[in-house]
Amino acid sequence: MEARRRHIFSLLYVIITLLPLSTLSFRSLSPNSNPCDRRTLPNPLSLRSDQLTVLINGYSELRISLLSTIAGIYASSPVVSAVVVLWGNPSTPGETLDSLSSNLSLLYSAGAPVTVLRQESNSLNSRFLPRHWIRTRGVLICDDDVEVDPKSIEFAFRIWQVNQDRLIGLFARSHGLDLRRKEWIYTVHQDRYSIVLTKFLMLKVDYLYLYSCGSEGLEGQFSELRGMVDNMRNCEDILMNVVVADATEHGPLLVGADRVRDWGDARNEVAIGKREKEVDVGLSSTKRGHGDHRKRRGECIGEFHKVLGRMPLRYSYGKVVNSVNEQGLCEKRGKLVPCDQQVL
Repeated sequence: MEARRRHIFSLLYVIITLLPLSTLSFRSLSPNSNPCDRRTLPNPLSLRSDQLTVLINGYSELRISLLSTIAGIYASSPVVSAVVVLWGNPSTPGETLDSLSSNLSLLYSAGAPVTVLRQESNSLNSRFLPRHWIRTRGVLICDDDVEVDPKSIEFAFRIWQVNQDRLIGLFARSHGLDLRRKEWIYTVHQDRYSIVLTKFLMLKVDYLYLYSCGSEGLEGQFSELRGMVDNMRNCEDILMNVVVADATEHGPLLVGADRVRDWGDARNEVAIGKREKEVDVGLSSTKRGHGDHRKRRGECIGEFHKVLGRMPLRYSYGKVVNSVNEQGLCEKRGKLVPCDQQVL
């Protein structure tokens, strides 16, 4: 009898493990009791590489409408296996999240499953925790205020598939050294970059473990760096770039997109229109309310360098684009247009 019971439990375990994420309930998307215990994570060989899991960082109830639209865009993509909203605001009522989860499930039932998971902590580090329910090798970390067109999502994923050791992103920044002040700075260079932002960041699932758990001999340093992110309430994206560059000695890869709408960009303020309340929340409002955003992120880079005793960030050059068109002009039907353009 006991042997039969063990056999049944073993069979149930195998069935549950092999079920795709779309068949799992909202309740099954629970946090790992110990995210750094590899025994709680799926076998890497079982992870699928033809699709990815999207993790959207959610915080403000004012952005729920915008968040729902963005989640739907990801859910409709054929390269997306599942969309999970990682809700980081501990003060949001449970009823609100239950309603949001139900609405998302109903609205996008024809696409990839969309679910909501309340984070156990509002730490920015939580968006990089290893998740036992991730069943894909690729993961897309993104914000709740950036709309990306479906074709660009698929293009970025194709680029990631042949560059799985690199971080892939649509928004690039750079580190630099202010020689006069002798300090690291966070900036934008026109000809190079070393950081891609979590507005849209594609990476392999292994890097979630590396970020959250460290590597042999570096656990203590990585823990200290994550502590800095908590203290600053900023720079988790910079730290992920530091961690990956330190492990691979390669910089990130910037990918071009056909259409990206960044509602959190401060340049929206001129014509924000009806979505003013959705934009003016969270980290975006912090950027607008304090002119020291870049300074604080430069301080993060300096502190990361101080703890590690080296500067792991690596520069990359150029952007991967979907197609290369001729830039020459030709006369077609009496008009001077780019030679590749068809004139009807």
